[in-house]
Amino acid sequence: MENRKPILGITMGDPASIGPEVAVKALLDSNVYEVCQPVLVGEADVFEQAIQFCGLDLKINRISKIADAKFEKGTADVFDLNYMNIADLKMGEITAEAGDVAFRTVVKNIELALAGEIDGTVTGPINKESIQKAGHVFAGHTEIYAHYTDTKKYGMLLVEENLRVIHVSTHVSLRQACDLVKKDRILECVFLIDEACKKLGIANPKIGVAGLNPHASDGGLFGYEEEQEILPAVQEALKRGFNVEGPIPADTLFPKAIGGVYDGCVAMYHDQGHIPFKTVGFNWDQAKGQMKSVRGVNITLGLPIIRTSVDHGTAMEIAGKGIASPDAMVLAIEYAARLHRNKQDNL
Repeated sequence: MENRKPILGITMGDPASIGPEVAVKALLDSNVYEVCQPVLVGEADVFEQAIQFCGLDLKINRISKIADAKFEKGTADVFDLNYMNIADLKMGEITAEAGDVAFRTVVKNIELALAGEIDGTVTGPINKESIQKAGHVFAGHTEIYAHYTDTKKYGMLLVEENLRVIHVSTHVSLRQACDLVKKDRILECVFLIDEACKKLGIANPKIGVAGLNPHASDGGLFGYEEEQEILPAVQEALKRGFNVEGPIPADTLFPKAIGGVYDGCVAMYHDQGHIPFKTVGFNWDQAKGQMKSVRGVNITLGLPIIRTSVDHGTAMEIAGKGIASPDAMVLAIEYAARLHRNKQDNL
């Protein structure tokens, strides 16, 4: 089996956001070229602009096919899509033009992976409002990837140190999220996170399943979802041989998981999983009034291709200022390389 470093396609995200900035900054991290062969996918002029306002010592190598990449530290290989005129770019603004370019860039990266030209994909942040303004009716990256890879069963996994979280539902209203707490979907999430943990090198992952209601309903005092949907899913998972516990009150589950008791967690809805995750990975600098570190990786499970991402937003308010942290992007690249390596080892 060929043992080369994987070629990873790294998108710029929304061109008006911090996405291009964190991508070029990530290429200066000492570990990136040790674990992969990175190719930036997007607008070469936009990446060039980010290099300039950040004052980075980095050259651009514009390419139209992956075979022309140099993979040399100090040179950013850019698969140049040339979808826009940079003179039309309005940094820090939500526009249909930027949303359209961001969307088309994601689709191109997926196409490169499906064609086998790259070994995995890493995505910068997109803005859901700009995507919608451009007429692309998707809730986010996860749904775009599922659609363009024809994937029916998928999930969003968040990873930061010991904390690994999958969600029963993500981009829906809280009222809808309660209705989506169903046995079959919970079982699906247990399967997906168990498989993901194994791909990350955890041989026998222990999975904790959160309750939906306060105190996991306290025996039915505060709701019925635990008794009717969550517990039956856990019991069925146990019958199928999964190492799983639940339903566990969320305010107990996540502190234990952070401490290493559980290798993976099943959250019932978006914020239930995202809040503990971002509490661990995001660190605010009170004196400077900005984030000093933004860590954490978003991995889409169930796809035929590798997809990891930063799990922060477009941060339009600081776009173009050169102060965005590339920590999450570096981690996303490292995780994509790790997933590819483990996949190769298991072939």
